[in-house]
Amino acid sequence: MSPNLHPMINVAVKAARAAGSIINRAALDIESVRVSQKKANDFVTEVDHAAEQAIIETLLAAYPGHGIWAEETGREHGARDSEFVWVIDPLDGTTNFIHGMPIYCVSIALAVRGRVEQAVVYDPTRNDLFTATKGRGAYLNDRRVRVSKRTELRQALVSTGFPSRPDQNFPQYLALLGDMMQRTTGVRRPGAAALDLAYVAAGFTDGFFELGLQPWDVAAGSLLVTEAGGLVGNFTGEAEFLEQGECLAGNPKVYGQMVSVLSKYSKFATAGEKAAARQNLQVAPPAPSGNPADEAPL
Repeated sequence: MSPNLHPMINVAVKAARAAGSIINRAALDIESVRVSQKKANDFVTEVDHAAEQAIIETLLAAYPGHGIWAEETGREHGARDSEFVWVIDPLDGTTNFIHGMPIYCVSIALAVRGRVEQAVVYDPTRNDLFTATKGRGAYLNDRRVRVSKRTELRQALVSTGFPSRPDQNFPQYLALLGDMMQRTTGVRRPGAAALDLAYVAAGFTDGFFELGLQPWDVAAGSLLVTEAGGLVGNFTGEAEFLEQGECLAGNPKVYGQMVSVLSKYSKFATAGEKAAARQNLQVAPPAPSGNPADEAPL
C-alpha cells in the first residue's frame, strides 16, 4: 500500500486485491465455477459472492461504522444510517468471466453523504489498479492519468454496452448506436462498465455511453473520469446520473458533442427530442457513397 494514497483508498485497494486473488484463482479452472442466473442474461457466480464477501470483511474491519451497498447482498451489511457508504461491484463483467474472456474488474467506491469521494477499479487480469480521491487526481498504478485531448467526436473512439435482457428497448438502442457509429472513428463493447470508465479516465478511449446501469457499475469509474479532467452525466448532460440508469462520459469536448447526439434518447429528453428519436427509428441508414475511399476501414 502506498503512503501517498488516502488511508481509505489504501483499505479499498487491500479489499480489491483480495477480491482479485479470488477471481484469478477461479479463472484458472473456469469450467468448475458454479453459475446461476438472476434473470435473463444476468448471471452471478460463486466467485462474485466470495469476492464480495472478502471486500466487505476488509472494509468493515477497518471501518465498522460505515455502510455497505453491494451488488449481490445489497445493504444487508454494515451500518444502515452511516453517511459513509461503500458501493461495491465485486466482479464487473461476470458474463466475460464465465466465458473466459479476460475483461472484467473489481469496483469499489466510497460515497459520503451521497457524493463519491474515493474510488478503486482493479483489473486482476492485468494487475492494473486505477485509484482516485476527490480533489487529488486519478491514477493508473502510480502514474497520474488524464482524459484524452481529442476535440472532435468524428476522431473519437468510444465504448458502450449492449442491452441483453428482454425488458430493454432494443430498437431504441440500435438507433442511438447507429447515430454514434456514423459520427465516431469507432465504437467498442468491452463488457465491463467500470473498466470502460477507467479507460476514459486514462485516455485510452475518448468517451463512453450506456443505458441500464446500476450505481455499483459506475460509482468508482465516474470519480476516476472527473478526477482525470473529464465529465460524467446522463444523456442530457445532467450531473445527477448515479441512480438514473444512463451514463455518458468523456473528455470535455467529446462529452459535449456526445450529449448533442444522445440527449434525444434520454428518458429525461423533451417531447420534441423524443419525437426526433422516434423518427430515427424509421429512417434507414444512409446508402454507401460509392467511393471506396469513403468506405475503407481505419
